[in-house]
Formats: sequence, structure tokens, C-alpha cells
Amino acid sequence: MFVIDDLFAWEILESRGRPTVAVSVTFRGGATGMTQVPSGGSPGKHGCVERRDGDPHRFGGQGVLGVCHTIETEVRDAVVGRQFAELTDLDRALTNLDGTADKSRLGANATLGVSQATAVALAAHRGVPLHRLLSSCAGTAERLPLPFFNVVNGGAHATNRLRMLEFMIAPTGAPSFGEGVRWCAEIYARLRRNVLRGHGNINLGYEGGFAPDIVEPEEALRLILEATVDAGYTPGSQIGLAIDAEADSLVVDGGYDLGGPVVSTTGLVDRYEQMTGTYFVFSVEDAVATQDRDGWALLRSRLGDRLQLVADAALGTRTANIRDAAGAGLGNAALIKPNQAGTVTETLEAIAAAGAAGWTAMISHRSGETGDTFIADLAVATGVGQIKAGAPAGGERVAKYNRLIEIERRSGDLPVGPPL
Repeated sequence: MFVIDDLFAWEILESRGRPTVAVSVTFRGGATGMTQVPSGGSPGKHGCVERRDGDPHRFGGQGVLGVCHTIETEVRDAVVGRQFAELTDLDRALTNLDGTADKSRLGANATLGVSQATAVALAAHRGVPLHRLLSSCAGTAERLPLPFFNVVNGGAHATNRLRMLEFMIAPTGAPSFGEGVRWCAEIYARLRRNVLRGHGNINLGYEGGFAPDIVEPEEALRLILEATVDAGYTPGSQIGLAIDAEADSLVVDGGYDLGGPVVSTTGLVDRYEQMTGTYFVFSVEDAVATQDRDGWALLRSRLGDRLQLVADAALGTRTANIRDAAGAGLGNAALIKPNQAGTVTETLEAIAAAGAAGWTAMISHRSGETGDTFIADLAVATGVGQIKAGAPAGGERVAKYNRLIEIERRSGDLPVGPPL
């Protein structure tokens, strides 16, 4: 049992210089927990709603003072002094208080902030690491995740002409999490040198990846492979490549614009097949548009045994959407973003739904991040074996990787990567 004695919320900045919410929870007996809520650049149609002030004289309407006030008044009145048995009970109270399907009344930035801060306080109250508390809540075995480092940015995350959103590296052959981080940091450093030499600048996207003025996705993949080899690593056996295509944003005139001639769905799947064979791509997120059901079927039939097909746009980290998407065959893996779910409990339920459907899952950061490391513990706790948290640069990204290195050192013998 635990009793919340106080709630405190305040407006802070995330990594893009926009406001977000920080929340502190104090338990009766003195345990405290604090969290900072991230913010996404692509809210999507299916995730829960971030609440903003709409005051044009502050942060262009993006302020969150109203959310902070709601936490310190309405939410505080509803939860302070009440006895809760588990985090699930607190999260249920938040969901009932909001009363909407998408957290639009209180705001998901309010409910997730209180939920995560309570989880941190509950771990302190029980004298266990946060990942241990969360694994107990989820009933899952702990694993360290395979990290996906976003090293080249395009699309909405950059100002170059590259249409696809993210190009990532993952240390698939590393003997430990810490070694995997070292490998990818060395590749990132080499990529920096190569991009500066070849393009005359080292412009960065929102998530710390380089944003050279290139056009087609194969150009990004070639740059990454060159840096991988230059850094002394072997593509395929040691380093795998991954893409977030964000294909909904590529649709034009019944086809897909990748930066060159518009291609059909079949032409796009042909490109992915070539990327798999030539550039060691093993995971693609939102590979075709959400509504392109024939495209998803074609992807599954031709590449489903070779590619992890991660769904994001169709899901919004909602349990019902994951079940529906799995039934419709819209991929074979789910991207998990806690701020789209709205509470920790609903995040855990979404991960469980992916597992029940026979899908893998990947924990994800957001483009507007903070130094908060909650998702690092979440990735370990749920045993999904995969996390993407941006480039190995920038304090808000590196914080997640550093927390995972700490967990590896303290835990000793946790397995690494997706369960087989």
C-alpha cells in the first residue's frame, strides 16, 4: 500500500526548446519520485492527446502551465490522501478522472507525468530499482535491449531533401550492451568526419542524427556502411541497419516519393528487398502507408521472414489498435511510446498485447526529449529487447544509454537483445 502526500508540477523545456511537463510525487513516509514527460513531433491519429495552453503570447501557444495547474489542483484533489495497493490502481484512478478515450480532458502529458513519477516513488518506497518495480508490475523477465541509434535524419526531423525519417544502426553482434554502445559511438564519430568531408557541414536533425543534403534513402545507407567499415566493424555480422520510413508522409499520386521518381507499392517493396540484401537492413518502421493494405500484404509475403516490420502510425501505443493491426497483418512488431498510451499501466498493456499477437516490440523515445531515463528502465523491465533513443550524442539521448550501461553493470548477467 502507498499513500500520496503531495503532487508538484512545473513547466520545463524539452530538447527542441519547446515546453513540457515535469512532475514530482511525494509519498506518506517520505519516498519521492520525479519524471519529465517527452513530446513527439508526430502525434499521430491514434495516440493520446497532449494538452497545450494555446496562448499565442507564450511559446507560440505550446505552453503547458494549464496542465501543471490541473495536476496541482484537480488531480491532486483526486489522489492525495488516498490509499493505493499498486501502480495499476493509481493509473485506473487517473484514467477514470480524465473520462475520455484519448486523455484529451486532462491531457496525456498530465496523466503520464503523474503515473511515471508515482512509479519512481513506488520503487523508492519499496527499496528496489525502477526496472525491478516495473517488471513486477508487468510480470515479465528482464532483458537489456538491443539499442537502435538514429545516425542520419530526414523527413520531418531535418531540413534536408531526404524523405525518409530515420536511418539507424544496431550493434547486433556486440557481446554486451556497453560494447554495443561503444561500437556505435565510434561509427557515429567516423560518420561525422565523413559527412563533414563530403558535404561541408554537420547539420543535425531533431534526434541527433546527421542531416546532409542527400536525396534518396540508398545514399544515407551508403554513408552509414562506409562509416561502419571505416570504424573497423563488419556490416551484417556486427552491425545491422534499420529505417523509419514514415511512409504515410511519402504518399503522392497513388505512389511513394522517395526523393527520385515516384514508385508504386511494388516498386517500394522492391527497394526494401534490395536494401535488405545490399545494405544489411533488418528492420523497417512504417514501411508502407497505414491504409495501403495490399502493400502490407506484399511486404509480409516477400520480406516478412527477413525484415522486422515495425508498425507505429497505425497503433498509437493503444492495446485495441495493436490487436486490430495484428489481425489485419499491418506488420510484425509494435513501436511503444508511453506518452501515446497515457499511463504506465496502459503502456504495459500495449506491450502485452503485442506479445499475445506474436509480435516483437520496441520501446521508443520522442523527438522532443529530456534527460529523464524512465524508458531505459521500462525497456529492461518488459524484456522486449529493443530500444531506440536517438543518436549517441546529445544529453537527452545519451542519458538513456548511460542508464542502461549502469543497469548492465549493476545487474551482471541479464541477457541482451530480443528474446529468440
